[in-house]
Amino acid sequence: MNIRQAKEFIKDSVTLYLKKDRLGEYRIPVVRQRPIFLLGAPGIGKTAVMEQVASELGIALVSYSMTHHTRQSALGLPYIVTKTYDKKERQVSEYTMSEIIASVYETMEESGVKEGILFLDEINCVSETLAPSMLQFLQYKTFGRHKVPEGWIIVTAGNPPEYNRSVREFDVVTMDRLKVLEVEADYDAWKLYAREAGIHGAVNSFLELHKEYFYHVETTVKGRHYVTARGWEDLSEILYLYEEEGLKVTEALVSQYIRNEKIDKEFCAYYDLYQKYKKDYHIDEILSGSISDALVAKAKDAPFDERLSLLGMLLDKTIARCKEIMETAAYLQEMTAPLKAVKSAGDQSEMLKQQLEARKQLLEKQIMSGALLPEQKRKHIRIIQFLEGAGKDGAAKDEEIFALIKTAYDKEVAQMKQEVITCKENLSSLFAFVEKAFGEGNELLVLVTELTVNNDSAGFIASFGCEEYQKQNERLMISERTDRLVQQIRELEL
Repeated sequence: MNIRQAKEFIKDSVTLYLKKDRLGEYRIPVVRQRPIFLLGAPGIGKTAVMEQVASELGIALVSYSMTHHTRQSALGLPYIVTKTYDKKERQVSEYTMSEIIASVYETMEESGVKEGILFLDEINCVSETLAPSMLQFLQYKTFGRHKVPEGWIIVTAGNPPEYNRSVREFDVVTMDRLKVLEVEADYDAWKLYAREAGIHGAVNSFLELHKEYFYHVETTVKGRHYVTARGWEDLSEILYLYEEEGLKVTEALVSQYIRNEKIDKEFCAYYDLYQKYKKDYHIDEILSGSISDALVAKAKDAPFDERLSLLGMLLDKTIARCKEIMETAAYLQEMTAPLKAVKSAGDQSEMLKQQLEARKQLLEKQIMSGALLPEQKRKHIRIIQFLEGAGKDGAAKDEEIFALIKTAYDKEVAQMKQEVITCKENLSSLFAFVEKAFGEGNELLVLVTELTVNNDSAGFIASFGCEEYQKQNERLMISERTDRLVQQIRELEL
């Protein structure tokens, strides 16, 4: 299965493990809650998926890499205590709490979230001294004499032996206590994530042309060469920063992330071409509606890879704007609660301070839960900054505070409404250009599909509408239904 399928399976399993009966007992007893074991190549997004699952289920997440753990750190350190047995004092060995179990309790205390996922990465790379204890842990959720708290589901991950020399292959007895998910690198699954995560357009377009380069591992006389999803994502981040600083992207830079000489050279050549396309096609002008006949003719006569790159650049820009608007809409929607609280308060200044402090505490708790996604963190920070800015005017009278806040809030709402209008115009211009340049070819199908499967663009269109999208989407669906009917008629030999 691919990583997106694995995510849904994990999400469903955790949901069922946390299901309780009418007496408050877990429907599946803890001893029968088999830990999940994600087995897959490095860098395919196993850790990112766990953050998404925890966030979507509203539970906490504690992550640990098992490679650095010794028997003592995982199970606890021994110490001597005195106990009385049969009226005689005896010295007995006890153990301190496991560092891992203690982290779970600390997360519960600091976040206030009582259920969660304990994610143990590199589980099949544990030290030789710790390996015998893993069987007990996987079945009874116990390290030493200390149990994982009820309501905490164990998910583990590891790499196959061919990727990691430190791997210890589990025997049948151990594997029989796990729910094993073998995850393969899948470009189409990663592509959906890449658009939403804002992966650099050059990376997206290059991989669309060379899907076989998405994940590539080989061993030659020069050593092992590898390209992973993690490598592409890290390269994307550095490309943005290099462009901001006006630095030249070279093979020496790319090779630090893409550890394959052939792919490194090809990407660098494509990156230079991608920058040329950006200058030649004036993406912002196309999206603003300035579509010249010369530009349409150039796109129409362009080879396949150039068309695909152009469409990718237009989509990247459009989806990024949709994402910004949807995040702003979510932020403004959540701002209504503190605004109402300040408006109805007798002491508006004091209520403003309380709302600000409450939001800071909420952000801190969610950070401590380990399941706070980047977009959620940005939303909290924007609310905090707004409330801090509203409280800076110390000379304002108490009855004026809400009026000042409301004015600032209305200004941001008006600004977002203008951005919505601009983004809808961009979408209309995008459809107009694609139709003029490519007619009803595959490019139009790709455009509609990408806007449909991306959460941000789909959310924007659902919230604010887009006539051109609706028209083309309905046409393509009718075409699909017609094709199915024709096929059915042929099968009936009518």
